Amino acid sequence: MIYKDRMTAKMEGDFVVFLIGMRINKPLMLHKLIPVLGAMPKMLKELYTKPELGFIHHEMWFSRTIILVQYWRSIEQLMDYAKNKDSEHLPAWQAFNKSIGTDGTVGIWHETYKASPGTYENVYANMPAFGLGKAGTLVQAKGNLKSASDRLKS
Repeated sequence: MIYKDRMTAKMEGDFVVFLIGMRINKPLMLHKLIPVLGAMPKMLKELYTKPELGFIHHEMWFSRTIILVQYWRSIEQLMDYAKNKDSEHLPAWQAFNKSIGTDGTVGIWHETYKASPGTYENVYANMPAFGLGKAGTLVQAKGNLKSASDRLKS
């Protein structure tokens, strides 16, 4: 569904925006790329089937650099997942370090941002629910939510 009105997303309480991705530096090294490319879908499947882990939603884009924007309930839940030896993440991270390490085949990165009410704003026009608009609740961007500065106050 396309929302033609200007919309904004609201989240209850604090949340975390986690950007994670990889960059393919040596595209002909398929034997090293395929395991890395296959790790994230397994993690996402696990996260969507276990909401108690604190994962809310993600968006993903593909090119030479792949980026995922993830939304989490808390930093603590994100860190717990990253360190949990029974999760899909830790074995994938260990395999990456063993297979690729610092050989330059694939670059990986992440950035983590904690958000709380009054520290974020967003707007969507002629868009389906997307990003924070899919992780949170979409409402019309009118009245005290009409401008970016107003949204930052609410």
